[in-house]
Amino acid sequence: MVYGKIGTFPLQTSGKKHGGNAKMILCDTNVIIEALKKNPDVIQTIEGIGLERIAVSVVTVMELYYGALNKAELKMIKRHLSSILILQIDEAIYLTATGLIEKYAKSHGLQIPDALIAATSIN
Repeated sequence: MVYGKIGTFPLQTSGKKHGGNAKMILCDTNVIIEALKKNPDVIQTIEGIGLERIAVSVVTVMELYYGALNKAELKMIKRHLSSILILQIDEAIYLTATGLIEKYAKSHGLQIPDALIAATSIN
């Protein structure tokens, strides 16, 4: 799957670190792609939230790497993801994702990557 040409990631950070008591916002792959493509609405929304409160699943990272058009684009994606919190899959996420697959794979066509991202958000 190719996502199209991705440009620079023109987001401003507040300089704050990840964590604290602020709630994190888990972005799906399509949100990050739109930010990388310089979609002004997405950039404005992310900046309004604060880049320090944005997180992605490791599954999103893999999807972005997979969709890179070439090594230069992959390098650019890696550079921009370095400022975003990447959440790993743990046992709680695995158990939640398995339950989501059991419940929604046949009835709604839920795919494994989407189940993992949803489970990351739930947990």
